[in-house]
This record gives sequence, C-alpha cells and structure tokens, in this order.
Amino acid sequence: MKILIDINHPAHVHYFRNFYKIMTENGHKLVVVSRNKEIEHKLLEAHDIPYVDRGKGKNGRIGKLLYLLYADFKLLSIAKKFKPDVFLNFLHPYPSHIAKLMNKPSIVFSDTEHATLHAKLTVPYATAIHTPSCYRTDLGEKQHRFQGFMELSYLHPNYFTPDPGILDIIGVKPNEKFVIVRFVAWGSVHDFGHSGMSLDNKRKAIKEISKHAKVLITSEKPLPEDLEKYRIKIPIDKIHHALFYSSLLFGESATMASEAAVLGTPAIFLDNDGRGYTDEQEKEYSLVYNFTEAPQDQENAISKAIEILSNPESEWIFKERRKKLLANCIDTTSYMIEKVLAYAPRQIKKSPALQKVKQRAATLEIPEHH
Repeated sequence: MKILIDINHPAHVHYFRNFYKIMTENGHKLVVVSRNKEIEHKLLEAHDIPYVDRGKGKNGRIGKLLYLLYADFKLLSIAKKFKPDVFLNFLHPYPSHIAKLMNKPSIVFSDTEHATLHAKLTVPYATAIHTPSCYRTDLGEKQHRFQGFMELSYLHPNYFTPDPGILDIIGVKPNEKFVIVRFVAWGSVHDFGHSGMSLDNKRKAIKEISKHAKVLITSEKPLPEDLEKYRIKIPIDKIHHALFYSSLLFGESATMASEAAVLGTPAIFLDNDGRGYTDEQEKEYSLVYNFTEAPQDQENAISKAIEILSNPESEWIFKERRKKLLANCIDTTSYMIEKVLAYAPRQIKKSPALQKVKQRAATLEIPEHH
C-alpha cells in the first residue's frame, strides 16, 4: 500500500511517527511531505523519517492564502510521481484537496475545534475525519469519534518508555522537583486575537513556582533577559521524557497540557478557547486545569500551580489518575492503522502490523511515574 502523509506542525510528526515506523516495517511504502516553519524537519530527522520539503509557510491572512495555492501545487506534483493509495494528515486542507483531485481517499485526524478555517477548507474534500469522542463540534456524516487522545499515538506505554537519564541532561538532581513552563508564539491561524499571559504574570508565575521547584522554560519566541536563564536545554526529541518526570506543566500549549496528562503529570493550561480534550482531561480525570487568558484567571492559574506543588501527595495522586485515563482510552496509532488499512486491497487488510500492535496492547504494563 502507498500512503502519503503531510506534516504541517511539529506535533504532527509525533502523531504519525509510530504509524510510519510500523507500516514501513511491514512493507508499505510511505512518503512524508513536511512544512518547515518551526522544527518539523529537525523532529523528522531525529526520528529517522525521510521527508520532502514543502516550504516554510506564511504569516498573516493574505500570506496564508498564497501559501495554500503554493502548497496545493507542490503536493500535487509530489503525488503525481508517488501515486498514493491514500492521503493521511492532521486537519489542514492541502492533502484533502489533492486527494479529491486524484480521486483518492483522504483520512484526516483533528482535535482542535477552533481551527474553523482549516475545517471549512478541509472537511468538504476529505473522505473521513477522525476526532476524539470529546471533540466539541459536529462535523457531519464524515466524522468518526474515538475514545482517546492524539497524544496517545506516541505517549501510550505501547510506544513510550521514560528515560531517567534525561534528568542529568537537563541538570535536575535526584528527587529535585522541577516544573516545565511553556509559552507559545500565538502565530497559527486559530491564534488570531490571542495574547496569552501578560509579561508581568509570566514573571510572577516564575517567581512563585521557583519557591517550590526548579523552573525550566520552553518558549516558541525570545524571552526577556531575566527569564532567558530559565530556558531548558534539551535535545529536540527528548522533551517528553522531561515532561514525564516533571512535577507540573504550566503554560499556554494545549498539546503539551495533554501530553502531560497522558503521562500522569498535572497541567495548568491557559487559553480563551480551550479544547474539548483538555476539558475532558479536567472533567473526567482531573489531570488538566483549564484557565482563560483573563487577568484574574492568570492569577488563579498561578495559585493552582502552587496548590499542586505544595501537596506532598501530588505525585501519587496524578499517577493513579493516569492509570484511569489509560484504562479508558485506546492506542491511537493502532486505530490509525486500522482505518488506513480499510482502504487497502483485500489481500493485505489483515496486516501483521495491526496484529502486533494489538498483541502488545494486551500485555501492557504502565511504567511508574518517578
């Protein structure tokens, strides 16, 4: 089977990397096409995934429209040479446009409800849209819901084993508490109108959290000189190991909040729109705490962080909550393989790849948190 995967964001590398590995190991031919706006190419290289470059992308509404035309043309030229049986991607329009043009199935995953422009440009052309069951929006008859989260395509224990050696790399002493703080650039289409935490409250959060734990910041944009000293120094593909061992994730990234949750690390998430999956991770599992960008909510988020860090039972509490989450959720990569193979020729539908994933899930052991 020939599969074209299109990558538009660093997180998409993680969503599809285990799918890529399993399918290629079982004889399928895959081509990965990737934008290079942030760190997509570096992540692909870190995970030994070859790719075709489709450029950096553009900022602003007009720039993004022009890039849409460019990306469609670029992807069409690649697809004509490769002749894929199916297109696979996370919600963005280019692959679905080309799949429709070539009369091929387009399988799309999404968990971001407020990416409404991408949805309008993608859903009409896609064959199927797969979303977590907690997805807030009804996308119509093409939508298929699954019980789980996108982050379990790479952080499920079937694929992820935490490496305690990361503590030496990031300069954390044995038994030392540390907190990962995440600030985003607010540059995506669905980020227009957002500003995130004020600089004053960022400084306040760092000051207050520092009284209880070592602070390590990961930021998509430059930091003021007084905060730059907290920036985490870590290999690009190792952040999830640090996240597993951290006492808290605090910041503006929905993806990292969800990553923390499925790893059993409590997360504070600030965003006016929120997400269906972080709502679920708060309501059902109490692993994420959602706050808006309003000034008072920023203050409340800081207070909640201190409350978690001050509780000596926190590590045990959140480890147990993770077990409940994993028991209730599927292996997203296994689901992905199943849905793609539904479009395969009859003789390869019973793939050894899918059987291996299912067998591994049956003997699952959940690693301890620390």
